[in-house]
Amino acid sequence: MNNIFEVSNISKKYKAFSIDDLSFEIPEGYITGFIGPNGSGKTTTIKMLLSLIKADSGEIFYGGKNIKNYPYIQNIGMITDESFLSKDWTIAMTEKAMAVAYDRWDGERFFGYTDHFNIDRKLHVRDLSRGMKIKLMLSIALSHNAETLILDEPTSGLDPGMRDELADILKDFVNDENHTILFSTHITQDLESIADYIIFIMNGKLVTSDTKDEFMNKYRLLKGAAEDLDKLDSEYIIGSKSSSVGFEALILNDNLKNISGNFEIEIPSIDKIMIYHGRR
Repeated sequence: MNNIFEVSNISKKYKAFSIDDLSFEIPEGYITGFIGPNGSGKTTTIKMLLSLIKADSGEIFYGGKNIKNYPYIQNIGMITDESFLSKDWTIAMTEKAMAVAYDRWDGERFFGYTDHFNIDRKLHVRDLSRGMKIKLMLSIALSHNAETLILDEPTSGLDPGMRDELADILKDFVNDENHTILFSTHITQDLESIADYIIFIMNGKLVTSDTKDEFMNKYRLLKGAAEDLDKLDSEYIIGSKSSSVGFEALILNDNLKNISGNFEIEIPSIDKIMIYHGRR
């Protein structure tokens, strides 16, 4: 299996936050979910992948080539957390600007997507809602024959119907085995249906990088009466919460053999795994 991105020991330090010695791989031909709580470093990492900011140290490779020496951005379609489009542009002006920016731009395809998404060509970018801006950026990302999509919170501001349609569009995109998607989101339910791999970071550090199935099978959620939480050895508990009616605790599946008691055991959702890692 080939990797489209290889991230090796990158670091980026700010006064209140840092990415520390972060390494991971993004396999070619698949959808990789990129998760972590607010402030974990996802957007900073994505900006480094897109060469919008430079790492203080470490290396990033795209298709086996160091991005410092390789003009790879033409191969990337992107949706960023903040729109990169001028607020004064109309949709028609946006199309003209992208035709200059991208060597393989397909204006007919672009207008096909914007018409499908019911975006009026006469509207200015400033007139669009968050959801409509996402649809516009998606139209751009899919209209210049990109090999790789990097999507930072693409479902934010979209209604459930559009989120479902987006999932179908992304699955169609990776039907071509030369296409790859990195999908960063807080709405982790979207990833459970479409992601092949998961990269999980917290506080600028890698927690784990696995296939989605391996990631979800790595953990178990224990449930029981509130008074039974104290019976668990704390060294096995990744995170927990309790109330007067009961408790939930996240543990590694490998540690189930070390725990005795009458507990309900479940495979946790991606959301639960992320939440309880934050409750260490």
